[in-house]
Amino acid sequence: MALILDVRTPAEVAEGHLEGALFVDFMADDFRDKVVELDKTADYIVHCRSGNRSGQAVVIMAELGFTGELINGGTLDEAAETTGAAIVK
Repeated sequence: MALILDVRTPAEVAEGHLEGALFVDFMADDFRDKVVELDKTADYIVHCRSGNRSGQAVVIMAELGFTGELINGGTLDEAAETTGAAIVK
């Protein structure tokens, strides 16, 4: 089962997030440092607000040597539908 990675800002996450998701703010200066600490062999469904940041994050993760399946999950609602995870508000 894929892990859910939310790359939105803390303010966006505070408005609602997927149950069980991991959080790494794509806009933070230390995004690469934080994301590289994750399990590089796991599969990830990465999402954000619009799908733009998550798409960029997937590319960066591949460049950093992540070998599991990396899926751009798009928006919060799209990722909820894909994963079946509940949205926590």
